[in-house]
Amino acid sequence: MIDSIETEHELAVIRARAQGLQAACPSCGVLSSRVHSRYVRRLADSPVGGRRVVIELRVRRFRCREHGCSRATFAEQIDGLTFRYGRRSSGLQSVLRQIALMLAGRAGARLVETLASVVSRSTLLRLVRALPDPKPATPRVLGVDEFAPRKGHVYGTILVDIETRQPVDLLPGRSVRAVAQWLTDHPGVEVICRDRSVAYAEAGRLGAPDAIHVAGRWHIWKNLAEAVEKTVIQHRALLREPPEEAPARSSAPSGIAELAPSASSTGPRQAGRLSDRIRRQHAAVQDLLAQGTALRGIARELGLARNTVRRLAHASSPDELLVGQWTGRTSILDPHKPYLHQRWNEGCTNAAQLFAELRERGYQGGSTIVRQYIRAVREAFPHDDVPRKPPSVRDVASWITRHPDSLDTDQTEQLKVILARCPALDRTAEHVRAFPGLMNNRNGRQLHLWVAKVQADDLPALHTFTAGLTQDLDAVVAGLTMRYSSGPVEGHNNKIKMLKRQMFGRANFDLLR
Repeated sequence: MIDSIETEHELAVIRARAQGLQAACPSCGVLSSRVHSRYVRRLADSPVGGRRVVIELRVRRFRCREHGCSRATFAEQIDGLTFRYGRRSSGLQSVLRQIALMLAGRAGARLVETLASVVSRSTLLRLVRALPDPKPATPRVLGVDEFAPRKGHVYGTILVDIETRQPVDLLPGRSVRAVAQWLTDHPGVEVICRDRSVAYAEAGRLGAPDAIHVAGRWHIWKNLAEAVEKTVIQHRALLREPPEEAPARSSAPSGIAELAPSASSTGPRQAGRLSDRIRRQHAAVQDLLAQGTALRGIARELGLARNTVRRLAHASSPDELLVGQWTGRTSILDPHKPYLHQRWNEGCTNAAQLFAELRERGYQGGSTIVRQYIRAVREAFPHDDVPRKPPSVRDVASWITRHPDSLDTDQTEQLKVILARCPALDRTAEHVRAFPGLMNNRNGRQLHLWVAKVQADDLPALHTFTAGLTQDLDAVVAGLTMRYSSGPVEGHNNKIKMLKRQMFGRANFDLLR
């Protein structure tokens, strides 16, 4: 019964009291009407209108009438509102459980805060841990795989219903006994989708002897790719192109020293803004000189620098200024150019290294002249292209096991050259191209023909792969024939990795489960 409701800015307080005349003892179930005492419980309830709601409920404590009961007194509970030791209403408790299941601790706490309520992430995780374990029905098609709470140290087993794609259970460890015991306790499994693990195969035979085993197609292809990579490793010496005799490098001609532009080769500019301006300025300066004007006065009258006026005055024609005087010039680098030509022909094209060697030989100039000269030599006499790095073992194995349409032109050409150079890899690629037809078209009954063709070739790594297929032949044929696969299990395995990252150091097995 509600006595009063008080509202503040962000809080609503509801005062109420219980009305029942009697209550049942939680231990013996005997009804009692003997009141021992009364007290007030404060319960947080679901927010209303953006306000937090607190219920101040006045309840009674009764005496138990049963003499043999272990309880002397007990507090009454209101159905749908209270529960033992609870500081929240049943409705709010149910909402927090669902938020914790969907968002976990930290994200759930942030969402609850936006809903005008306050709860810590640890409280939400405790609510998840307190939930009873669900009891799903035994699946007809079961997927089994391992996962790692701590990779390399601790492993577990995940069980998935392949038909509904829902997780069924998590088992600590990956032992034969644990999986076989679960299968024994849950009869009715008709198909088991698993990897090529011997442990899970044995567990299936012990716990569900009548079940059909289906080897995962992804695992079969993965084993084939590993066998291809071993084959490529055996012939990795043939991945590199055979060395060709390099043609004799011709020595740099004497004209290499004349790479700088010369006056005779370029000629004067006859048009353009620069040419027209210099010709006008030259004519004006010559006219003023003819009138007897001094250079300082010419510079003041024309608004030019005195050095510019001096060059215009000393030039007999504007063509000298437009062409430049290259003929007869010498450079501090000239005595060292034969050495540079020699080192260039020896294969040294690094300007910094050549500059250091010239300094040891007495060169007194700067590095800029050397860099500019080497740049000019490189443009005039380019070096041979750097040989392309040969493909790695992983690259070649990937090209062989991928669909040809997924390779670009360069990869296709390189693979073609390598297969032509290595007959063993060529035969391996031929067998690999035939295998997807068995998987995609579900022609598992023809597996023995493919195995026979592989055994006829001298390919040790593929022989080991086919020997493994033969040991688990029924499961492999079922995996290449039936529509079931362990794909949903791999998806949940990936989901577990995401949950581990979200949970950080709190990824205990019970919470993960």
